[in-house]
Amino acid sequence: MKKSVLFFVFVLVAMLFYTGCQPKGQEQNSAGKDSGVQGKVVTMAGPFVDNDAVKFNNAVKAFEERTGIDIQYEGSKEFEASISIRIEGGNAPDIVDFPQPGLLATFVKGGYVVDLNKVLDMNKIKQNYIQSWLDMATMDGPEGKIMAGVWGRVSAKSLVWYNKKEFDAAGYKVPKTWKELEDLEKMIMADGDTPWAIGIESGAATGWPATDWIEEFMLRTNSLEDYDRWVKGELKFDSPQVRKAIGKLSEIWLTKGMVYGGREGIVTTSFGDAPKVMFEEPPKAWLHKQGNFITSFFPDNLKAGVNYDFFYLPGIDPQYGRPVLIAGDCYAMFNDRPEVRMVMEFFATGASVESWIKAGGIVSPHKDALLSWYTNDVDRKVAEVIQNATSVRFDGSDLMPGEVGAGSFWKEITAYVSGTKSLDEALKAIDASWPK
Repeated sequence: MKKSVLFFVFVLVAMLFYTGCQPKGQEQNSAGKDSGVQGKVVTMAGPFVDNDAVKFNNAVKAFEERTGIDIQYEGSKEFEASISIRIEGGNAPDIVDFPQPGLLATFVKGGYVVDLNKVLDMNKIKQNYIQSWLDMATMDGPEGKIMAGVWGRVSAKSLVWYNKKEFDAAGYKVPKTWKELEDLEKMIMADGDTPWAIGIESGAATGWPATDWIEEFMLRTNSLEDYDRWVKGELKFDSPQVRKAIGKLSEIWLTKGMVYGGREGIVTTSFGDAPKVMFEEPPKAWLHKQGNFITSFFPDNLKAGVNYDFFYLPGIDPQYGRPVLIAGDCYAMFNDRPEVRMVMEFFATGASVESWIKAGGIVSPHKDALLSWYTNDVDRKVAEVIQNATSVRFDGSDLMPGEVGAGSFWKEITAYVSGTKSLDEALKAIDASWPK
């Protein structure tokens, strides 16, 4: 009897020892196998091509190995046209990455998109995003509002770049408030220089940088509710709220001596050439507001943190906090199966972009993404700007109907800045172009 008991104890201890020593990857793989998803395929489509597609596939590789799920991603340079044909033709991929939420909203309205509220543990997802990300993913479906997606890689636009070496040598200080920014502008002008380098020429897309500035001021002088109403066409361009935002733009853009080249220079200078005057000797201008992609247009051989740096464009009204204007990718679910749910839950975590962050060039919106993952100073500082945001909102013109956001908004604001149209004329023309 005693031998039997001892033998039983020996076997039990051996089993526990084996289980404890089992490699972590083995445990996770067997978990995936037990849950019935081993060998399952999840199809996905999006705009990532070439190097971005490689980085995306590398980012999901560890998840695929752990779960046994095969994420088959297909990228397209004609993404918007091709995805519309597939979805409306009843051949939607399981998951689609939308770089423009406006297009996603169209499919939500058509009833094609799975409501994540009904299929995922939303408590977990809410813990990993600030409320603004959830708000932007909440869209109107045929039977009411749904949670249409989760956010993946993002970028920030609310950044002001400067020539760090010359800036420090001049004794200028990075402004933390709007008042400090205004004081800096006055100091630069008192020194006989020009504060801002601005250009909005971009061929057929001339004017788009101006829309970014207006969106920044909409977030800094109005509520998020007003911003959302404006984007949807419920708040007219010819309204006190939008006029207030354009008024802040005009204080900088149309004040004599504030912008290099003046009004004419703004509309004739390419957006990519505009910041280059900051790096002439001596600098012809000192500040340039643009997203983090703009460094690719800087002169060669400049080093971040040495030759150039950036700061967050300060808030204006304290009641609206520290808003950040962003662009980014929202992943939506079109077919509901256990393996697709698992992939969507994965995309709601920083782990889904960890290797991509380490490769450089993207920023995560997830709370569980670590700053230590960022391998260059620019990406890390942009991530800090986004992490410190009290609210975020997507580029407004990208959310508006094409006739407005990529049409009359660009054209009419350019006409106003150049002086060929009054503000009244420009705002009325934009409102008249909104599709009925």
